[in-house]
Amino acid sequence: MESPYRYRTIWLSDFHLGTRECKAEFLLDFLRRTESDYLFLVGDIFDGWALRRSWYWPQLHNDVVQKLLRKARKGTQVTYIPGNHDEFARHFLHLKFGDIVVKPRAVHTTADGRQLLVLHGDEFDGVIRHARWLSLLGAWAYLVILKLNRWFNHARRRLNLPYWSLAAYLKLKAKRAVQFVARFERVVAEEAARWDVDGVVCGHIHHAEQRRIGPVLYANCGDWVESCTALVEHLDGRLEIIPWALVGYPPRRRPPGGDGFVEDESHLTLHPHPNPAEPRPHPA
Repeated sequence: MESPYRYRTIWLSDFHLGTRECKAEFLLDFLRRTESDYLFLVGDIFDGWALRRSWYWPQLHNDVVQKLLRKARKGTQVTYIPGNHDEFARHFLHLKFGDIVVKPRAVHTTADGRQLLVLHGDEFDGVIRHARWLSLLGAWAYLVILKLNRWFNHARRRLNLPYWSLAAYLKLKAKRAVQFVARFERVVAEEAARWDVDGVVCGHIHHAEQRRIGPVLYANCGDWVESCTALVEHLDGRLEIIPWALVGYPPRRRPPGGDGFVEDESHLTLHPHPNPAEPRPHPA
């Protein structure tokens, strides 16, 4: 195995284990090839909504859970913050499962001293809170799009083309979806300001992002059904979004490469993703 990517902290969200749309092979590859001191599971790790409709649990999904438990057992501090699709886990707040602690929210201090509020984000989604039937209908329509996405990428793979998220493309092209994402990001940033912290890390909307909203650093770690992204903290406190479908999977003969999205003072810049065995330079 190649030398692992070493980070201080990793944030992951929206696996949706228990659905055919979960990119468990991408996720397992990421977990095997990364190490960190802290690991935050930022909600919707399991899809209880889908599992109640019909049971789907392949060996790959079990392998993901076992890998997370193994990381916690070997010393990684793993915190699990449930979301709306795995809300059943909110009955077990502040308990430990195999060295993984369950919390409603958390505050993480980076290596350079910044405090980041960590939450899933569904509490700021008015549809989830006030019209559950509509959210369930939306979840069904979303699964239809993801099924189309799966067949679409099956065809791309046969043509030796890289993974590309049709679902993410359609979502960003829809004006109302773009407006919803903007409102969501603003409200989550306002919550971080109320907590008097420097930034916030969330999931829920399946849209990886890192930018400043006023004085607050907003970061969304994305998902593992569409974009296959992770948010990481480097050893110096720098934050970066890793698009794993582009840089890490499927395994290549050459060292993985691609584009990571690295934190800047006010916006994102493209930064080459280096060999994992080599130290990453701090951006100028």
